[in-house]
Amino acid sequence: MKASAHRFSPDDYDQHGLLRLPLWFWAVLILQARTWILFVIAGASRAQGAGLLQLFYPDTLRFWYGILLGLPASLAFLICGRRQHWPRLWRFWRWGLAMSLGVALLVSLYTLWHQDSNEPPVDIILVMLDALALRYLLLNQRLKACFMLPEDRD
Repeated sequence: MKASAHRFSPDDYDQHGLLRLPLWFWAVLILQARTWILFVIAGASRAQGAGLLQLFYPDTLRFWYGILLGLPASLAFLICGRRQHWPRLWRFWRWGLAMSLGVALLVSLYTLWHQDSNEPPVDIILVMLDALALRYLLLNQRLKACFMLPEDRD
């Protein structure tokens, strides 16, 4: 673990000495929190909000699954800016994100397995994006280093 700290330049660290989060991490959070983002957009557009939610989530149970499985990503948006204050919580947050994304992937695969073949390909695209995001969360070395405690990198 000590060698991983030497792979990054001093510019890769913020003023707290923490490794800056990669841009693709934010894309993964947006993908994971997509139901929350849609919920906020629907709340902001009061007149069309219910129609917007009905368009993307005709099944309300699927909406609530999306809210539940997007909760770790939504909370990550809130705590990542203050991760220096909760280093132990932040250290394990990657695993919470990976677990919720893995469950979301399994639910999406199950839904694809049991749906009609004339459904739009959006679900297939989301399954592929979820699989890529899970791979990124688990295998990207820089992202792993971002979730390490500073004493683990020294």
